[in-house]
Amino acid sequence: MADKAKKTKKELEFDEKLNELTQDLQRTRADFENYRKRSDAEKSLARESGQASAILKLLPVIDNIERAIAYTPADIQEHTWVKSVTGLVKNLEKSLDSLNLKRIDAKPGTAFNPDLHEAIQFDDEAEGEHEVIAEELQAGYTLGGQPIRHAMVKVTRQ
Repeated sequence: MADKAKKTKKELEFDEKLNELTQDLQRTRADFENYRKRSDAEKSLARESGQASAILKLLPVIDNIERAIAYTPADIQEHTWVKSVTGLVKNLEKSLDSLNLKRIDAKPGTAFNPDLHEAIQFDDEAEGEHEVIAEELQAGYTLGGQPIRHAMVKVTRQ
């Protein structure tokens, strides 16, 4: 009978130790899974940050090309070189679109949205209840739905 009690005591100790090791393993697995998720999120954030940084460096080039096209003299607009530069901008926009870069809508008459637009000028003489865009001064862009450069606009009231 004492032998049976000893086995039971040894079995209880074994079960306790097994239970403790099982809980340690579960905690270690959970910690590793949390680490993996955090590491993946940090990698994704670093990739997005690098992508946004590279795109921000390209945006002034796009702005300059667009200005050059906008101020092209009428007598050379049909020239092959001018058309190829215009095509270059379209190809560049397609490439940036594939990176999930979208131009912010800032056409005249569009409602002013401070989350997307930066008011550089304001028409104080206009009367009305709603603030709308009178003119886009510099294009703005969103990357993955988040603004990386606000559209600079002139605002008026309607």
